[in-house]
Amino acid sequence: MQPTETILILDFGSQVTQLIARRVREAGVYSEVVPFHQGAAAMERLRPKGIILSGGPASVHEGESPRVPEAIFAAGLPIFGICYGEQAICAQLGGSVTPSDHREFGRAFLDVKQGCALFEGVWAPGERHQVWMSHGDRVDALPEGFAVVATSEGAPYAAIANELKRIYAVQFHPEVVHTPDGAKLIANFVHNVVGCRGDWTMASFRETKKAEIRAQVGSGKVICGLSGGVDSAVAAVLIHEAIGDQLTCVFVDHGLMRLGEAEQVVSLFREHYHIPLVHVDAADLFLGGLAGVTDPEAKRKFIGKTFIDVFEAEASKIGGAAFLAQGTLYPDVIESVSFTGGPSVTIKSHHNVGGLPERMNMQLVEPLRELFKDEVRALGRELGLPDVFVGRHPFPGPGLAIRIPGEVTRERCDILRKADAVYLEEIRKAGLYDAIWQAFAVLLPVKTVGVMGDGRTYDSVCALRAVTSTDGMTADIYPFDAAFLSRVATRIVNEVRGINRVVYDYTSKPPGTIEWE
Repeated sequence: MQPTETILILDFGSQVTQLIARRVREAGVYSEVVPFHQGAAAMERLRPKGIILSGGPASVHEGESPRVPEAIFAAGLPIFGICYGEQAICAQLGGSVTPSDHREFGRAFLDVKQGCALFEGVWAPGERHQVWMSHGDRVDALPEGFAVVATSEGAPYAAIANELKRIYAVQFHPEVVHTPDGAKLIANFVHNVVGCRGDWTMASFRETKKAEIRAQVGSGKVICGLSGGVDSAVAAVLIHEAIGDQLTCVFVDHGLMRLGEAEQVVSLFREHYHIPLVHVDAADLFLGGLAGVTDPEAKRKFIGKTFIDVFEAEASKIGGAAFLAQGTLYPDVIESVSFTGGPSVTIKSHHNVGGLPERMNMQLVEPLRELFKDEVRALGRELGLPDVFVGRHPFPGPGLAIRIPGEVTRERCDILRKADAVYLEEIRKAGLYDAIWQAFAVLLPVKTVGVMGDGRTYDSVCALRAVTSTDGMTADIYPFDAAFLSRVATRIVNEVRGINRVVYDYTSKPPGTIEWE
């Protein structure tokens, strides 16, 4: 069932296009991202009320550079161009774009020259505001009917507007948190320019999706592979609410989860939700196969293949199941098609590690495929999942195996589990857990000599990592104070046999899609 209001986002290859969709949804309006060349078809399918053009790495003055489909301009809908989107608007509507001798990458300051509907209530003429730039070209001349509304040191047309045609464009990136008022500008476009009401909620999504699940499944049986993470858990609870005991969950416990989490999954689904659950304890199989394996990608491939083999064997015991449920999210859908339209063979390993074998001959049920991670958490709360579970930090499908560089053994897993549990316990005690997007410990393949009491030790080094994020796609380190880090390090060294040194990872990440592992 299509939402009544939709904003269409054309992707020109920016690494932060997903953030645009997030900001639109934060404004209470459904949005979808499609490759730029599929814009005309998406217009027919979605019937959007407004269109946003993303940034991208190309230069509009070079041959074969991406173009906005003519159907987009011909539709007469409100348009908001961002970075490359602004340049494409100008180049295609009669303006001029050239390479800049003053490129802007990173923080810049915008001088507002005059007001427009996009800026209304946010920025006023004469004000200066921080933005985030990322461009090597610049607009040199505007198309007819456009006016400059803001400038920066390197961009004389940093923001432009054609109020009559309701076309607005900016050279900076309002979607990233490094443009402090960017989300307000996107909300202005969605509400003030386009006229959307903003009534897309998790409550409405829940009821709509349950009806879709019932229509798709009918009286059929569904199998859901639980990973222990939030996504597959929310998908399972939503599906169970829709079709009851037609759903059976299979939890493949590979022995690589955090302390106590396997038991928590079993208790939650069997005792709290009374969802039929098959718990497969396959720790010996996984740890045995990982013996002697040190290459990270080899670990992933083994875990993925073994997960599928075990899952498939259990699924075959559940007679008559024609549907397989997965916790696929919207970023997975976006990333499965590049901005040039090529399909990806990579499927998110967090849920269906290794992909769905064709021989299983089952139809996919993916109720979360329109949602971002934080929306899944919101849906989980709407469904009544306990916050301690819904708010859990992201955890990769291969689990501890990729947080143990070098060989993975049962002993090293146990050491890391204990250190990680101490770290997270101290974060919770300090009231910091919900302020951090993801925190975890890593057991490094390094040993150091230490002195404990009157004796020497020769044990492993543990690294701690913590990052903050508002969207799951950009991140910065969490600035723990020295007293906290000292307290955590002291506890780990004292309580976890096998570790005698603790270090903190101060690596930061710029805007863009990042790996959380």
